[in-house]
Amino acid sequence: MGNQLSTAAGCGAPAQTRDLPASIDLKSETVVTGQVVSSAGEPVVGAYVRLLDRLGEFTAEVVTGDEGVFRFFAAEGAWTLRALSRDGDGEVAVSAATGINEVTVPVSR
Repeated sequence: MGNQLSTAAGCGAPAQTRDLPASIDLKSETVVTGQVVSSAGEPVVGAYVRLLDRLGEFTAEVVTGDEGVFRFFAAEGAWTLRALSRDGDGEVAVSAATGINEVTVPVSR
């Protein structure tokens, strides 16, 4: 599968915002981005979002920023996003293609 992640995530991850860095080439890069929301539809700040590969193996993790936003740079293909938060947990399957792949991850108890 090769290099699945082009940016390290976790403790050294950049701030999670809606704005992509200007240097991102959306014709050649795959970005999985979105928002974690509570069962009431409110953004969940401080949620842990994990990127799991097609076999369910942990690949990366970030903490949602303002507005519950997260972002991963990944390879094309099947991924799972798992969010863990004080408002509950949630999981969403993603079939990522080159460019921006917007995903909402709802969490509940």
